[in-house]
Amino acid sequence: MKRSIASIPVDDRKDLLLQALAGLLEHPQKLKVTTAALAAQLRISESSVYRCFPTKSHMFEALIAFIERTLFGLINKILQDEGGSDKRIENLLLLLLGFSQKNPGMTRILTGDALVNENEHLQLRINQLHDRLEATLKQALRFAMSEGRLKNDRDVSAQANLFMCFVIGRWHQFVKSGFKREPLANWDVQRLTLLPRELL
Repeated sequence: MKRSIASIPVDDRKDLLLQALAGLLEHPQKLKVTTAALAAQLRISESSVYRCFPTKSHMFEALIAFIERTLFGLINKILQDEGGSDKRIENLLLLLLGFSQKNPGMTRILTGDALVNENEHLQLRINQLHDRLEATLKQALRFAMSEGRLKNDRDVSAQANLFMCFVIGRWHQFVKSGFKREPLANWDVQRLTLLPRELL
């Protein structure tokens, strides 16, 4: 029996739908995401879905905004940490890999896998998010250089890009393996190769 969510505040209704969307994206068989599937999962009518989000694109947009707010909220805490800049860089990488591991459905958004055949502006949003994350890593490397924890001859742009390529690669492996190859697998070994010696 379908229920009404009219009595639930609008923001809470939207949150319920976004949670349902993230849940559908976590399915290893990559179920097709439709408003009908979301409505069925929440046992509500499709019209209830449309009253919150006029299109599926709006739902993806809201989920990307949620990912962005969550990641940068946690990033800001790491950057304000009183520990050394070397530890901050490692913590930033651990955050990006750990967020993915805990949120497989959202990782499909971060890789663009869930956005195939959706409005192309959604992929542009993800590209912008990747650029912001890379810029944050570059900033953290500059801090490390100013604190003398990184040699001045280091190319921080190239290093930040290497970090981001590594993170995105682990995200892709996680998605393509049906969430079996965890992003944090082998981190203790890989960090020794990935991070500059001065930061270890």
